[in-house]
Amino acid sequence: MSRQISTDHSLLSEAREKTEAMIDILYEPRTYRRVARKDYLATAKMRKPRKKQLRSALRKQLGYLHRNLKNIEKPEAYFLESPLTLRQALELVTITKLYRQQKYMYDHKTHSVEDRIVSITQPHVRPIVRGKARTNVQFGAKLAISVINGFAYLEKLSWDNFNEGMTFTEAVERYKLRHGFYPESVHVDKIYRTRGNILYCTKRAIRISGPKLGRPPKEPDPAVRKQAYRDALDRNCSEGKFGEGKRRYGLSLIKAKLQETSETVIIMNLIVMNLAHLYRGLFVFFSKSAFRATFLLLTSRFRPAAA
Repeated sequence: MSRQISTDHSLLSEAREKTEAMIDILYEPRTYRRVARKDYLATAKMRKPRKKQLRSALRKQLGYLHRNLKNIEKPEAYFLESPLTLRQALELVTITKLYRQQKYMYDHKTHSVEDRIVSITQPHVRPIVRGKARTNVQFGAKLAISVINGFAYLEKLSWDNFNEGMTFTEAVERYKLRHGFYPESVHVDKIYRTRGNILYCTKRAIRISGPKLGRPPKEPDPAVRKQAYRDALDRNCSEGKFGEGKRRYGLSLIKAKLQETSETVIIMNLIVMNLAHLYRGLFVFFSKSAFRATFLLLTSRFRPAAA
């Protein structure tokens, strides 16, 4: 919790410094920037500041930022007549929204707010709580993909958190649109095995992986266990696609700043992954063909002539 408050403290300090740069362009009022910087460093240099100290630091930075925003009046008008650049004008709109969010969280003593801003340069990025041991909170786009014959298809891309199970029916219908028929079976994680999704597959004669709903039997059928094991092996390819994209194609290190360019880079990564898979398949095909032709040529030379 203290780490989250410390992040808000740094974010407010960054917003304050950006508004001070805007004020320097417009006019030169008194902004208390040296005092504000000193107050920020007094808390930022602490190894483990207490909750009361962090809350006091937040209150001071909110006050400095509020004073700067009052000196910059009507931020909407700056898009046409202000000496500020377009980038500064967009940042000013983001900082104004950031101040309202931080002020709300400070007044209500909470650490969550709708569409919370965690980056001034990337206001579209949202914190997504994953609950993992290594990274409890992740930042970036969330993807839902389906893997068909080794090719990855993007089903949903969002900067907000969403339930993957809600994309199941859309993915299956999209499969029918591409191929003209429903799949024989789908291999999914537990989060996709809702009653609605299972009923959807039953009506369309689609076998969905995983055990049946309800209490498990005391003596499981060996054939069912064997089928579940095979389904788990088939489903591993979808998990492996995320690892392949992060490890080899930079899917975990998107350097683009804008939302549109970031989404373009993500889609390009998936396209390159599919092209690499297609290339490997063609390489294996032509290698087998070349080996078969060489083998037939060599065996025909040493074949004994008929009497």
